[in-house]
Amino acid sequence: MGGWGSGRHWCSKEVTTDYRSWDIRSLHRGGWLRPGGTVVSRWLVRGVEQSAITAWPESDRIVVSYRHQYDGKPWESLKYPIFLDWTPCHYGGSRPWFLCPGQGCGRRVRVLYSGRLFLCRHCRQLVYESQREAPHDRALGRVLSIQERMGWKNWCALDGLPPRKKGMHNRTYERLARQFEWTERMMNLEGAAKFGRGFAL
Repeated sequence: MGGWGSGRHWCSKEVTTDYRSWDIRSLHRGGWLRPGGTVVSRWLVRGVEQSAITAWPESDRIVVSYRHQYDGKPWESLKYPIFLDWTPCHYGGSRPWFLCPGQGCGRRVRVLYSGRLFLCRHCRQLVYESQREAPHDRALGRVLSIQERMGWKNWCALDGLPPRKKGMHNRTYERLARQFEWTERMMNLEGAAKFGRGFAL
């Protein structure tokens, strides 16, 4: 079974998708944060289990246990708590968060990433895949995402603001339209910087 992050050496190009992740939203949706039970999370590659983590939820934390190996060193058995925090939701209920167990960290995060310990993205010094894109490409991706939320998945980004789809509330459309116009302007500014002054502003 592969170790957490085994064979990896940190560099500025590493992204979150390079690491196995543990998302508290999945645990919460599955009802696996209730004290008294046992949780086993498995990571598969082509249907073959590569690694697993066993956890025991308690009232204010999750105690995790797994084996870790790095750089050919001997296997190490680890067992430690990851504390939880809960914040109220606007419409009732509460939302769970991991408190990153990194030394001096304690950030409230939804996702932890593998290594010797499960830590937050900041402690692992990771970036999202989108952060590796050129600014213009990243802005274009945001424009396309807003278009899709407006119901126009195949709308051309250069055709401007999509019309309101039948059934969409005016307030929702106006909010998305403001986001679209701002993001489109940012895309055009980045395009002007990338392609020259001839790019439309």
